[in-house]
Amino acid sequence: MSHDHSELGEMDLRVRALETVLTQKGYIDPAALDLLIDTYQTKIGPRNGARVVARAWSDPAFAEGLERDATAAIASLGFSGRQGEHMVALFNTPERHNLVVCTLCSCYPWPVLGLPPTWYKSAPYRSRAVKDPRGVLADFGVTLPESTEIRVWDSTAEVRYLVIPMRPAGTGGLSEDQLAELVTRDSMIGCGQPKEPVA
Repeated sequence: MSHDHSELGEMDLRVRALETVLTQKGYIDPAALDLLIDTYQTKIGPRNGARVVARAWSDPAFAEGLERDATAAIASLGFSGRQGEHMVALFNTPERHNLVVCTLCSCYPWPVLGLPPTWYKSAPYRSRAVKDPRGVLADFGVTLPESTEIRVWDSTAEVRYLVIPMRPAGTGGLSEDQLAELVTRDSMIGCGQPKEPVA
């Protein structure tokens, strides 16, 4: 069977070749691999976090519960599991912007954000986020007023954080599903902002 790989980049071709060799040698089961990939794309990951944020934006009672006990509130939406056992929700306000880093390794809330991006695990991000958070935010295109305090939270094996960004203006008439579309992974780490609604 011939496959057209003309649209694939060099890294994608290498991954495909490695997957083929490992499958032929019986080291991996393609069906199990597909299930794993589907789990991280649809059941674990930023889509889940976006649902949490959208619910917090649209349901004040849920937001209060999230602030009181984030682990339980997130679990009430069906998102729980390994690396999400002890969650804390950090609400951004005009006065305070929250930024999450793991200074020792890459502790990250998998059930709501999926696997950590490569830059989150990098030494430059881990050190600069603590020493120069405003500079790190600028690198990500986020410029805040000087009056806004930037609070850096160190994620650990015991506690992981989910930033609840401020709801964008002009979203009063949007449904929860539409709100979730505005939430970005980076906004839930604190190094980005939600998307603006399309006029």
